[in-house]
Formats: sequence, structure tokens, C-alpha cells
Amino acid sequence: MFSKLISLGFLLTTLIATPASAQEFNLTSTTISEGETLTNTHVFKGFGCEGKNESPQLSWSGAPKGTKSFAINVYDPDAPTGSGWWHWNVVNLPTSINSISQNASMSKDLPNEAIEIRNDYGKIGFGGACPPPGEVHRYIITVYALGVERLELPENPSNALVGFMIRANMLESANITAVYHR
Repeated sequence: MFSKLISLGFLLTTLIATPASAQEFNLTSTTISEGETLTNTHVFKGFGCEGKNESPQLSWSGAPKGTKSFAINVYDPDAPTGSGWWHWNVVNLPTSINSISQNASMSKDLPNEAIEIRNDYGKIGFGGACPPPGEVHRYIITVYALGVERLELPENPSNALVGFMIRANMLESANITAVYHR
């Protein structure tokens, strides 16, 4: 019994004293910050909003072992739809990249393999913030590390299906939540 306690004590001391070897999956941006208000740069142009409608700059690091691709989405859970609002979904980003520039949506700055999905405004690519007047909404920007090289999706998939496929193949995710009101 005493030798088992000593062995258990050694094991616990080793576990506590040994630093974790796993790196945390992390998302950063030079254009948006956690908990801060989005600037006009990331606001939709239309629906009564007069923004520049540019997608944010994003950088990520610490992807988990086994990552074969990345996906990005921007989602507003506060939209008065009953199901939120998808502002951007990009899938099939290769592991050779770990950042995208501001306004990369619908530009040559995204890799050829990347696929942008139709947003809830009905347009392919990024659609910026545009909540109803007087409401404060959250915008959750998430990068997902996926265990597959490509998501196999039908032509013109719904954002709900894309979200399902992302989560079904997700290894880890990292996000930044910003807010906006008008």
C-alpha cells in the first residue's frame, strides 16, 4: 500500500511539474479586437447601413496536430431570425496559410482552393455588420482547424449545412467576438 502511495505521489508530482506540450490554438486580428465595437470598415453597405463591407484581417497559430485545412465564419447570434445570421463562411483553406489580409473576401488574396459560401444577405463572400437600429449585436469570428483537406459540399450549400460539416470535422476552434450597434 505504501509503495502504491509513493508511486501515485511521484506520478502526481510529475504531472503537475511538467509543462503542457500542447500549444493553444489562437486567433488574432489587426482590425478587430475582443469585446470592442466594429469600425465602419466591417459594416455592410446596404440594408440601411453605409459601411465599407471589408472582411477583417485574421491570423491564427497553434493549430492542433492532424489539422488538414481551416475554415472561417462570422456569425451574429443576435439577429432577429430565430437562427442568427451568417455573415461569412470560407472553407477549404489549406494549412500552408495562417493569415488572411483585410478585405480578402472575393479577392485574389484567398487561396484558389478556398470556397466562399453565400451569406445570409444572399451574396457570395463577406457581408458586414448591419443590425436593426437600436440593437447591439455580437459578431463571432471563428477559425476552425479541420481534420479533412476539403469539405465535400453540394453546389450552393446552406450556411446551416456548412456549419454542420465544419463542426463534424473540427479538431479545435478559436474566436474573437466583437460588437456593433447603430
